[in-house]
Amino acid sequence: MSERFRAARIAILHGVVRREEKLLIEAFDRAAEVELVLLDEREMAFAPVSVYGFDAVLSRSVSFSRGLYARRIFEARGVPCFNSARVAEICGDKLLTSLALERASVPQPEFRVAFDETAALGAMEAMGFPVVLKPVVGSWGRLVARADDRDAAESLLEHRAALPSYMHHVYYLQRYVDKGGCDVRAFVVGERVVAAIRRWSASWRTNTHRGGRAESLAVSDDLASLCLSAAHAVGGGMLAIDLFETGDGYLVNEVNDTMEFRNSIEPTGVDIPGAMVEHVLSQVTEGAGACGRLAS
Repeated sequence: MSERFRAARIAILHGVVRREEKLLIEAFDRAAEVELVLLDEREMAFAPVSVYGFDAVLSRSVSFSRGLYARRIFEARGVPCFNSARVAEICGDKLLTSLALERASVPQPEFRVAFDETAALGAMEAMGFPVVLKPVVGSWGRLVARADDRDAAESLLEHRAALPSYMHHVYYLQRYVDKGGCDVRAFVVGERVVAAIRRWSASWRTNTHRGGRAESLAVSDDLASLCLSAAHAVGGGMLAIDLFETGDGYLVNEVNDTMEFRNSIEPTGVDIPGAMVEHVLSQVTEGAGACGRLAS
């Protein structure tokens, strides 16, 4: 007699429901035997002894802190999260990402970190201008600035020192890479690089939400191997890998946890949210096979 399984109960943790979340909801709706629950992080209050009847949580929080701590709570209650809290923690902090890539010998732009304005200025001069100054925690290119000379560097550092958050006083510095007007974003889902795009922009920041134009890029063996190495370095899962193309090959710039993909589906023709849903359900099914969580 075959064993009968109930529908997997999957929760999507969200704040503002963007186009990405709507596409994921539609993909889950197309999947067989899934009960989908939407959790608005703005309405939730977590109790210490709460038990949540979810087989998995897909975090789509745009807030780094909310998404991280919610995942920690769910995982403490035995609910697997995609991606895990540890992956979110590493990807959400540029220094932790760089250290993870360094440990795994993944090529990346030269970086330095300082905790004092004078030390940061000295590091920038030692690296040679231009230098990019990034918030150690942040996304969408906000407060990312390029210093082309010492005067610009002094102004930027003075501005950062005046900001109230201690995170702005961790000076993460990266050697500027001339990327020729474009960079690459590749989408890793589990053990596959499902799609890749080139992002073109007249600005040195190529984020598509800032007006960057995306075009499909064939995933070569070298690109796939490097992206999977970068994904493994931070703990794996569903990740967007941002890379620079140089004469010596690719450099991994950033690894993104709660990846955005709305502008990459049409140019690549790849059902990225469908691949994400398939990955989540495959992991839930494997867990059910190991411990019978879905058996009714």
